[in-house]
Amino acid sequence: MLDSLLLFDSHFHIIDNKYPLIPNQGYLPDSFTVADYRHRTSQYQVCGGAIVSGSFQGFNQSYLIDALTQLGPNFVGVTQLPVDTKDEAIIQLNKAGIHALRFNLKRGGSEDITHLSRMAHRVYDLVGWHIELYIDSQDLPPLYSQIISLPAVSIDHLGLSKAGYPTLLKLVEQGIKVKATGFGRVDFNIKNALKNLYLANPSALMFGTDMPSTRAPRPYKDDDFFTVIDTLGESAAQNVFSGNAKTFYRLP
Repeated sequence: MLDSLLLFDSHFHIIDNKYPLIPNQGYLPDSFTVADYRHRTSQYQVCGGAIVSGSFQGFNQSYLIDALTQLGPNFVGVTQLPVDTKDEAIIQLNKAGIHALRFNLKRGGSEDITHLSRMAHRVYDLVGWHIELYIDSQDLPPLYSQIISLPAVSIDHLGLSKAGYPTLLKLVEQGIKVKATGFGRVDFNIKNALKNLYLANPSALMFGTDMPSTRAPRPYKDDDFFTVIDTLGESAAQNVFSGNAKTFYRLP
């Protein structure tokens, strides 16, 4: 049963055409509203989640604040901000339920990577936010030292590529978190990756649906949920489904 374990959905998107969308490399996503998300996850025991800003939403938070208001206090936001954002604005966003800052190196739409360290330390010191990186793991080696020096970091979609997986594993051993998301985006064996990452650091993995799986070669399917259980067993899977992420996003 899909509702047998609690799910804190650590990575999904809300796309509401009432709010501005920016074409990214000619791409605009279909609508996926809060109502659509609730319908699609109705068979899950969802206890909260993280709404992640996409490249096509740029620096806009209006849609995100609206979605958080609809979904309630167990949900948090992951936003993108320009480097010149004022402290007061960040504090207000934190009060609205936004708990993390994203750098989208894969698709763009976020601030430039040259500002990563400065912004990571600033938002962590100011409001306790962590950094989320959408990056192909084969691009991680030159950033390795910088990433492990940051206060708190997660990497999306299991790092995407087999070529960079050894570096991802090393980062996990150093305390970096990884989202067990986007299984249809990667080019390696999911079960082996999950098993090795969990062994390297049991608190690292955080499962998410990645709905509506924008631009994914294969969108999310319910079998992805069961893959985690089959690979790790129910007790470890519960940590990956909710415990690890709730701690990382600073939720009770």
